[in-house]
Order: sequence, then C-alpha cells, then structure tokens
Amino acid sequence: MRILLLTHSFNSLTQRLFAELKADGHELSVEFDIADRVAEEAVELFRPDLILAPFLKRAVPESIWSRHLTLIVHPGIVGDRGPSALDWAIMNGETEWGVTVLQAEAEMDAGPVWACVRFPMRAATKASLYRNEVTTAALQAVRAAIQHVPDWRAGEWAPITLAEIRQVAPVQGWEEPKAYPATRASGGARHADMAGCAALLPPYDRAFVCGKLGLERPLMKRADRVIDWTRDNTQTVLQKLRAADGFPGVADALFGTPCSLFDAHPATPEELRPAQPGEVIARRDNALLRATIDGAVWIGHVKRADGDHRFKLPATAAFAAEAAALPELAVPLHREASDLRWSELRYRESPDGTTGFLAFDFYNGAMATDQCQRLTAAIEYARSRPTRVLVLEGGRDFWSNGIHLNRIEAAASPADESWANINAMNDVCLALLTLTDRVTVAALRGNAGAGGCFLALAADYVWARDGIVMNPHYKNMGNLFGSEYWTYLLPRRVGPEAGRRIMGNRLPLLARDARAASLVDATFSADLPTFEMEIARHATALAADPAFAERITAKAARRAADEAEKPLAAYSEEELAALRRNFYGFDPSYHVARYHFVMKSPQSWTPRHLARHRDLGWRVPFSR
Repeated sequence: MRILLLTHSFNSLTQRLFAELKADGHELSVEFDIADRVAEEAVELFRPDLILAPFLKRAVPESIWSRHLTLIVHPGIVGDRGPSALDWAIMNGETEWGVTVLQAEAEMDAGPVWACVRFPMRAATKASLYRNEVTTAALQAVRAAIQHVPDWRAGEWAPITLAEIRQVAPVQGWEEPKAYPATRASGGARHADMAGCAALLPPYDRAFVCGKLGLERPLMKRADRVIDWTRDNTQTVLQKLRAADGFPGVADALFGTPCSLFDAHPATPEELRPAQPGEVIARRDNALLRATIDGAVWIGHVKRADGDHRFKLPATAAFAAEAAALPELAVPLHREASDLRWSELRYRESPDGTTGFLAFDFYNGAMATDQCQRLTAAIEYARSRPTRVLVLEGGRDFWSNGIHLNRIEAAASPADESWANINAMNDVCLALLTLTDRVTVAALRGNAGAGGCFLALAADYVWARDGIVMNPHYKNMGNLFGSEYWTYLLPRRVGPEAGRRIMGNRLPLLARDARAASLVDATFSADLPTFEMEIARHATALAADPAFAERITAKAARRAADEAEKPLAAYSEEELAALRRNFYGFDPSYHVARYHFVMKSPQSWTPRHLARHRDLGWRVPFSR
C-alpha cells in the first residue's frame, strides 16, 4: 500500500513504524501535522491508500478523514479516550494496558476500533514504556489493521464501534463499570473489565479487540501530578514522576526555585539519611537525592522556570552551586547485579570471571563531557580486570545518542563545549579501540543515534536487540560532520562506497537492516531479558573459545597494521578540522539546528528526505 504517516514529529514510535512498514513492502511518505492546508496538500500529492497517524497533538481535519481512510494509533485500551492515556495508566497503577488503532471521526479517539494489542505494565517511566511496550504493541496493532484494509474496501469486514462493544458486553458476561481505587489522581475515572472479549462474534477480530473497556479521561494537568512531600510515600512520588517523565515533568521546586522534575530512581535503605521530607540530602553523578516520608528518590534531571536555561538539564548542572555544597554519596563502579543502588555507570563480571559487563545508562542516551570522562575511566578500570571479554551494555532504552546537546546549549560558549564534548567522546572510542588484549562487544539493548552508533563500531562485535532503531548519521543536526573516528570505523566495516551511502541516508535503520549492511554482526531477541541472557551466553562462548589466543593475536596485529598505514590520530585530526568549521565557522547551521532541537521548536516544514511526495521529481505512478 501507499501509506502517508501524518505525525506531530518523527518520534521513536513513528521511526519504528516507518522502518518496519517500509520493510514490509509498503510505500511510505511522512508529513508533519503543521496545519490543515499543509496536510491536505500532502494527501493530494501522495494520494495514499491509507493515512496513518501514530503521534498527533490535535484532531485530523474532517476534510481528510471524511474522504480518506485514516487510522489513529492511540496508546490506550479500547474505549480509552483523551490525550493522557499512558499518564493515567501509570498514575492509577494499571497492571495491564494496550494500544488501540481506531478510525478517525469527528470525536477524538471515539471511532471504530480496527485493532488492539495489550501488554503488561512495567514499573517504568512513561517515556520508557512508550519506547518499548507501546511501540511494540503499536506495530502489532497497525499490521493487524492493515491486513483488514482490502476486506474493508470490499465490504467483507467492518471494524467494531464502541457502541457495539458496550451493547454486547452484558451478553458476553463482562462486568459493569467500576471505579478506580480512590486516589487523588484518579479523577473519578471508571472502567469495565471485559474478561469475555475473546468471544466477540465475527466480523470482529477476536485476537485484538479485547481487554478492559476504558472511558474518556481529561488531559492530566500539572495539579494532578503535584507531589505533597509531607504526605506522599515513595511509591506515590515515583508514580507521579514516572507519569510525567519525558513531558511535561512534575511542577515542583528545588532550593526554593520553581522547576519541573524528571528522571527519578528509588533509593535503597542503605542510602537513606536523617532528613525532613522534601529535603535534598546528597548528590551522585548528575542526580540529587531527595527525602520522602518513608525513603528517598534520586532526581536526575530538572527544568528550571527561571533564568535563560528553560530546558531539561541534569539536576547537578541546573543547580551547580547548591549541588556542590551537598555530600557526595559515592557508590562503587564494580558491584553485583543484586546491588540496587542507582548510578549511571555499573560494572559487573560473570560468575567465572571471564566476562565483564559495563552499563552506562545516560538519560536519553546523551553523553556530556563529564559523563564521557567517567566512562573512559570505567573502561580503563575494566582493562585492569583479568577478563577475556568486555561487553558494553549502554542503557536500557538507549545505547548512546552521542554528545549532550542540552548541556552544550546551556554552556557559556556552546562552540567551546561542543569541542570539549566531541573530544571526550573520541577519548571513549580511543579507549575501546586500543583495548587489544581482550574481545569487546557492543550490546545494543536500546536505540542508537549519531555518535553513539560509531561508538558501538569501536567494539570488535556489535550485537543488537531486534527491533531497535539506529540512526548512523549526523546530517540532521545542521549537516554536522561528526567524529568518533567514523572515517576509520565505517569504511573498515562496510567499505568506502557503502559508508558514503550510509552517511548520506538520513532515515532510521532497523537492527536487522543494519545487520544486512554489516553495521551489526548479529541480532538477538526483541525481548530485553531474553536478549540479555543471549548476550551473556554468547559472550561466555567467546571467552571459552579454544582459538581465543589466536583471535587476540590477530586483533592486535590488525590494529598495529592499521596504525602503521594511517594513525588513529590522523583520522581524529581530519574529523576535528571539519568539526571546527561546524562549531566556529561562518555557517551557523549546527548551532541553529541544536537550538531548535533543545527548545523543541514547533515544526515549520517536513524535511524532504521524509516528505517524498514533495520531491520535485515525484509523480504518481501511471497505473494509479
């Protein structure tokens, strides 16, 4: 089919759907939902068989949905309506949630249901659930809905309306609506359990239209998320922070300054100190420890409401002077998995001591200068250990997205901080490239972008979780040239010509496509716990390989031969020379693009590499 993605932005869900549906053989184009007339023009140009809206912040205009089949991807269960579906699900402690694909009509989220997929809820932030469970369920539901389109056009299949679902509910033995547990956040919302959903009669899809039946709930306002530090226990505090993570954050104050809070992690009992609820008592990495009535939480990021930097920053950077006066609650880098104390870096070893695992879970995958320096030191520590294999796990949601654009934007000199940050990223890559006495593995548990992709290529092997998305290019950030030794690493893996194509392609790349392009050596299970077990098993096999000594000898010999042909320093110098023009030259494209990225400026047009229907050479095929 020819599918037009109408979306507010090219976010993680939209990227995954774009890449997967393209791999399924569909013809895709994207239009950002900027204005009715712009969307109408896109439909006229592309003449799609289907319009799919994976991420919108306003209703699809009637001029489109009344004439063209338009399906909405809603991150909520059947019958759930409103813009805060996932927020309320987290706040109300739902144990199961879902994604519904429904047809656009006059009422938002009230059209006929085409498909729905459920998933168990995880104790995680809204952003993490969205990138993982919601995205996976959305892909399944969209594919199911697309399969129905030919039969729908032929009049042989029809989606089920909410009125029909409610009409047959008593017949199928579903329970009457009942109230949520009485909490301040619930707002009196109600739902009905629909245990007999699988018994829905044809023509309805028994596999997807099932689960609870939700009702319309209002936009969750800041007042709904307010934390009462004198009354809310740790679990309640975490629920509110997790439901607001990503956007809009929890409105609060630190050190008497109004701000929004993000990126929360529970503290362990051994980390607690005598303190009044709400008091900030310690710091670690880039986070602040804040006491609750029965424990404490780490606050990783904040957005101050005063001053010039009204965007998300690490808590210790946003309140640098106040944080410096707090005691540092250090935690060892090397600790067992059973040690639940939070930190950005963690190193552990396999029971037999042959394999080291280094995790670096940086918020949104962004790596600031100081974080790169700490990661380099962690790799040096791993070098001192008597292991044979080092697995770099990155973070749960992101492997790495390269330099920290928010920290750069907040710096007194963004150009100078860009320079410091990219040099620190290069140091991380160099530490990996010169680790020639053991095998290194980049285990991509989450998405990777820009410099993060090339950091992964610095390892001997790149193993990726199926379903993750890679963006191995820099051009979307104001034609940034990039570094991280990519001019050495990329051609070494794929060859010069393929390397040029990859760098020129500004579209997301699925892990299995990256494997086909030799950017990734192997892909494993999409299920994260299974992926981690598979990684551990394969790493153990590498360490036990009888030919391990020969492998290490060959690795060291190749590195020496490459260095003799052209030193790594030469690659770095050439890349940095190009970057110096990006950072300090007359063309401000990088600085402009970074500013708009950090400030989340509204889109004014859709990039041409996404909006194929706006190419000058675009023509509707004659057969249509």
